[in-house]
Amino acid sequence: MEFPVELFINALLAGILLGGFYAVVTVGISISFGILDIVNIAHPAFIVLGSYIAYIVNQRLGVDPILTAIIVLPIFYALGSVVYQVYYLSFEKYGQEALRGLTFFFGLLFVTEVLLILVFGVDYRYVQADYIQTVLRFGFFDLPLRMVLPFIVSILLLIGLQVFLSKTFTGRAIMAVAQDQLALSLMAANPIRIKRIAFAISIATAAIAGALLIVIQPVEPSLGREYIGRVFAICVLGGMGSLPGTVIAALLLGIVESITSTFYGPSWAPAVAFGFLLITLAFRPAGLLGR
Repeated sequence: MEFPVELFINALLAGILLGGFYAVVTVGISISFGILDIVNIAHPAFIVLGSYIAYIVNQRLGVDPILTAIIVLPIFYALGSVVYQVYYLSFEKYGQEALRGLTFFFGLLFVTEVLLILVFGVDYRYVQADYIQTVLRFGFFDLPLRMVLPFIVSILLLIGLQVFLSKTFTGRAIMAVAQDQLALSLMAANPIRIKRIAFAISIATAAIAGALLIVIQPVEPSLGREYIGRVFAICVLGGMGSLPGTVIAALLLGIVESITSTFYGPSWAPAVAFGFLLITLAFRPAGLLGR
């Protein structure tokens, strides 16, 4: 039996595009969990919230969902600042951030989900844009724009964040805050303020990820649960706090899932993907680019 080369290449391309989307979904967790050691289990709920905001603006005003996400970035940043301040004053300040902090984010996850159900119901919602139904064809390659544009936006966002973290004082302070808060204080930087900025940035990325999610597929309030295990797996696989590692891990997971779904069926994709994760961590416990 001849190997289906064309089918394999299309599955590979689809996996790369899917991996780009996984990267933008995970980047907020890479900052909050990988750098700040805050287990924000509610992050996928903020992503779904971003999807619904893009949906409302698109349906009522006809604004492109990706443009909407850029417009509401400051709102999500402010929301992240408030959430971190509540978390700090309630748990971190008293050294109770481990179990009780996790409970706080679980509660936030379910409260956000219930509010979305009360407002929108459980029906799937989708947005309208010309490019969503457009497919670019190059020979036997099929590239749907609803996947290509999220991939491009995701890579641009991750490049921008990497430059910010590596080239600016605030960015370097964010990278340092998890390592030595006392040394950071001696450099005239308030560790709590730096952590608040970092957490706010992680929530702001959810606005972009949410808009890209609803471009790729219709959403409903509980959809975020499907991504909880995946985003933490990518974060760990890439190396805690490493944005380049996040990109590589997301691409690998996307490719594995796409090829598995194409040749063996979608039901096998999660099992094979997480099996790949476990095998990789067995040989590289710190992750692909972890220290």
